[in-house]
Amino acid sequence: MRTAWRRLSLQLRLTVLAATTLAVGLLAGAVLLVMVTARAMLATVDSSALRTGQEVADLVTAGRLPNPLPVAGSATASVQVVDGDGFVRAASPVADHLVPLLDPAQTRAVRAGARLFLAGDQAGLVGPVRVVGVPADTDQQPRTVIVAVSVEQLRRAIRLVTIGLAVGGPLLLAVVTLVAWHVIGSTLRPVAALRRGAEEITGGDGGRRLPLPGARDEIRRLAETLNGMLARIADSRRQQRVFVSDAAHELRSPLASIRTQLEVARRVGDLGAGSDHVVDEVLLDVERLSRLVDDLLALARLDEGQPSGRPRQVIDLAAEVVAVVERYAGARVPVRGVVEAPSVPVLADPDGVRRLLTNLVDNAVRHARTEVRVEVRGDGGTAVLTVSDDGAGVPEVDRERVFDRFARRDDARDRDGGGAGLGLPIARALARSHGGDVTLTESDAGGLAAVVRLPLITGGVPRMVTCRC
Repeated sequence: MRTAWRRLSLQLRLTVLAATTLAVGLLAGAVLLVMVTARAMLATVDSSALRTGQEVADLVTAGRLPNPLPVAGSATASVQVVDGDGFVRAASPVADHLVPLLDPAQTRAVRAGARLFLAGDQAGLVGPVRVVGVPADTDQQPRTVIVAVSVEQLRRAIRLVTIGLAVGGPLLLAVVTLVAWHVIGSTLRPVAALRRGAEEITGGDGGRRLPLPGARDEIRRLAETLNGMLARIADSRRQQRVFVSDAAHELRSPLASIRTQLEVARRVGDLGAGSDHVVDEVLLDVERLSRLVDDLLALARLDEGQPSGRPRQVIDLAAEVVAVVERYAGARVPVRGVVEAPSVPVLADPDGVRRLLTNLVDNAVRHARTEVRVEVRGDGGTAVLTVSDDGAGVPEVDRERVFDRFARRDDARDRDGGGAGLGLPIARALARSHGGDVTLTESDAGGLAAVVRLPLITGGVPRMVTCRC
């Protein structure tokens, strides 16, 4: 129950709490109003009956008791004067002149100040009656004036009040609940604006900030605090990107110099006998460091939201696949390309697409047993590029983990493998920067298949063409 309550929106919970509180208050107020109104009206009836009884008692004391008794409102009131022996000495026109309204015990009770309710037919009146008594003693014997007043009108008035409250209370509750819903919604609207603004901010939106509400209230101060936090986070990310970019640029020059000198030394052979192996090893490390620097620089640019300085243009993904596959003619395993004709056009950065293809093919060549297959086709409004191998593959539970930066499988951590764990993360970042994505599945040969999906500009009639490089 508590879990379901917490799943409701804040606006709904506040409205329900307000409506429940109001409903309890209205119910308590209605009950109190009915009780107070009934008590007040009954007190008025008692007061009027006692006044009538006192007037008749004064006549009894003065010895001027008429019969029948002149009583105002005789249609709703009945009066009897009863002596100590229980005989009726006088009565109003509608009252019984022979049989007393009350028995001796009840007569003694009303003389003592009690108030009784009786059926109206006993007093010749409609509906229930309220009975009071007033002592009227004479020198001969004690006498009691019994006054019965109909409370039918009182009961009708209470019924009308109850009906009015039963009808008006829910209507008032509904109106106030509706007003509370709109008021709470307008109060929480700045919070919804903050939530939408937070959803629109991505990792590359270093300059984006949350919208500030117009009212200078607690929500505005919260938004200002969150904007300050976003500014600090953006400064930290900017410093990290600057560091990575500067480090990559600083490492490029000495690496290029080392590489050049080693290549020259190997060609002229001035390092002495047996030095070729050392030169090859150092060149291998330099090449690995160069790729790492290039990858770090690419990641810095992707984090900045600018894969390269070149504008995007319409390129033929099929032609790019053919060009990239041809560069792997001397790879350790054959790389075969299968593309659709006449073209698979996409709007992209040419350098970014080539780097994406190269990273995927390098990864596939590194782990393939006998061959690598590169396919590209159009699928509705999507260009689908698949790079598959027949290697050991990646378990399904690890297929998302390998997209983490510097994440490598245990069998790929050898020094000569050439992988730094950045190829797949860069490929996915490049694909997503172009509105697509990269996912991993099992290939038909049992290895791994990297599937790239990019928005397709135009499509043609698919025709499978196989190129072998």
